[in-house]
Amino acid sequence: MTALELLAPARNLACGMAAIDHGADAVYIGAPQYGARAAAGNTLDDIRVLCDYAHRFLAKVYVTVNTIVYDRELEEVGALVDQLAAMGVDAILVQDMALVRMTAELKQTAGWGMALHASTQTDNRTAERVAWLHSIGFSRVVLARELSVSEMDDIHRQVPDVELEAFVHGALCVSYSGVCYASQYCFGRSANRGECAQFCRLRFDLTDADGERVDSPRYWLSLRDMCRIDHLSEMAAAGITSFKIEGRLKDEAYVKNVVAAYSQQLERVVAASGGAYRRASLGRVSLAFAPDLHKTFNRGFTGYFIDGKGDDIASPDTPKALGEYVGKVKEVRRDSFNVAGLASFANGDGLCFFDRNRTLCGFRVNRAEGNRIYPQKMPPQLRPGMALYRNTDAMFDKTLARQSAVRRIPVTMHIMAADDGLCLEAEVIGTDIKAVVRQSVDFQEARQPQEANIRQQLSRLGNTIYEASEVIVDSEVKGLFVPSSMLADMRRQAVEALDQSLSDLSDQSDSSDQSDLSDQSAPSAQAATTVPSVYARYSYLYNVANEVARQFYADHGMPNVGKAFEMGNTHPDKGRGEPLLMQCRHCVRRLLGYCTKERKKMPWREPLSLALPDGRHFRLEFDCRHCQMLVYAEN
Repeated sequence: MTALELLAPARNLACGMAAIDHGADAVYIGAPQYGARAAAGNTLDDIRVLCDYAHRFLAKVYVTVNTIVYDRELEEVGALVDQLAAMGVDAILVQDMALVRMTAELKQTAGWGMALHASTQTDNRTAERVAWLHSIGFSRVVLARELSVSEMDDIHRQVPDVELEAFVHGALCVSYSGVCYASQYCFGRSANRGECAQFCRLRFDLTDADGERVDSPRYWLSLRDMCRIDHLSEMAAAGITSFKIEGRLKDEAYVKNVVAAYSQQLERVVAASGGAYRRASLGRVSLAFAPDLHKTFNRGFTGYFIDGKGDDIASPDTPKALGEYVGKVKEVRRDSFNVAGLASFANGDGLCFFDRNRTLCGFRVNRAEGNRIYPQKMPPQLRPGMALYRNTDAMFDKTLARQSAVRRIPVTMHIMAADDGLCLEAEVIGTDIKAVVRQSVDFQEARQPQEANIRQQLSRLGNTIYEASEVIVDSEVKGLFVPSSMLADMRRQAVEALDQSLSDLSDQSDSSDQSDLSDQSAPSAQAATTVPSVYARYSYLYNVANEVARQFYADHGMPNVGKAFEMGNTHPDKGRGEPLLMQCRHCVRRLLGYCTKERKKMPWREPLSLALPDGRHFRLEFDCRHCQMLVYAEN
């Protein structure tokens, strides 16, 4: 039976605990430093608390240590990793190859076991890449977001022994992760150091080789948000065991809603599998709301190449959140308007629309009377017939601001007579986890029926993480007088024993990962054979920022890997040319309707270029053989 894991983001401790409460099987959270979201760091104390909270449900905690690391930082990073292992973190996500060697050495000296996961920042597009990463010590690989189900399946068939993790929801980088240097080049803020300035969300002119404008300025590189909630079954069949939600900068309401929605869907996948799948953690979630993905931050949704096609993936009119479609503007008055549609509105809702110039305009609802809306300030651009979207649902947000979920582990409580008294067996339903409590007692016949009181006492698990789904009272016990205090004490002992069993299982899981950190200094495949051919020209794509990583690659057949882009290595190693800033599966030609597969000749002379208002240009190159668009900084 394959365990399926819903992996949720945690901006902070509160978000991590909310994710567990709403159905996550694992969470990933940033360390105090060296995570790929510099603005989402957390204290070690908070990470320790989150581990304790998650492990009660056999859920796991992964910590992102996935930036590139400079030589002066290696000692500090090593100490951080050692601390994370000591507090029970289940895995760290890594980009820098120095950490592969360092964790192997730390494991040997400190004796701890903690899994190593290859971050999507390691550019994991092919089976060859995944196999190499597995051979050097990674137990899990986070696949590139751009892969289709078919490509995932191909990787799984070729490398069946490695765990595969794939994104299913959230914001999208337009470039393959780990090989985007636009933010560093333009603003001195490295995406590989957790400081991305979101170059891809900027507005550009698009010009041809003659400098003529191809179209009006638009957000040519801005993508919609991923949503693969209807494809979880296909992905599981293709070998994906961890389904990852993006959003370590998102708030608690986002985490609650999205995790709840995907958890419910994953439960349906498990139920329909005929026993082939199970959830990776324990617990049954009761929600106080109906999850709705359209009601939290989104730029419109896309399956993003899940079927191999690149249609409807871009959001060129705006990089901002649209939210849910709620109808069309029907009639506009001086201070109000009404909406043709079935949606209901509330004071404080945030609404938006595209004006006649395709500019997104937003406003706040001051008062709603049925479908008549009174804005705080009437937007002058609003016209009848315009589509209206809600990007803030005041009532939904109010619900999520309160306690919106309870997670309990269902157990069976079975009380029976024993030779010297009573025996209480508490068993976690669907598992082998069981606690047995025995109590010596002098049997006394009851004057009144006792079954109802016995059931009531054994069901009182409200202050614990358990719920009594079934209470079985054997017939020979029903006629006995059993003091309520004795039943309460047996119940308490059973809960303590279950807690200890879950803690032991969590510790065993940690120990079982020790083999993942064995010393991998012996050469396996050459790293150069596992990446796209463009790496041969731009060796900064390997993101080597320290001598330990450089030696690691040398030991794996690559003695001449160049320095990282962030260290001033910005030009090709072979020939002359512009710096390569992005490798994208998104294609502007396809967006314009001129994909070469359509055999429709483009009316503009190439190369096309993107231009910022300050005059900086970025040349586009279309590698149609590999279905890829390359973005260069023009010299």
